[in-house]
Amino acid sequence: MGRGRAKAKQTRVARELKYHSPNTDLAALQRELGGSSRKSDDDFDEYGEYVEDDEDEGEDDEDEAGYSPPGRH
Repeated sequence: MGRGRAKAKQTRVARELKYHSPNTDLAALQRELGGSSRKSDDDFDEYGEYVEDDEDEGEDDEDEAGYSPPGRH
């Protein structure tokens, strides 16, 4: 018992969402989506101290574990 009231409320809410769209501030949406078109590594310079530049580090780890990828013998 009690399921009827919950289902009726869900139906009412779903109907409101389907047929009544909320007022949308399109100018704010355009500003948010447009944003800054500048993408560069400068945005991430503050994290440079956490990045290691050793490119073949992963290859050494695989060889030490005795694993070699298919096609590399």
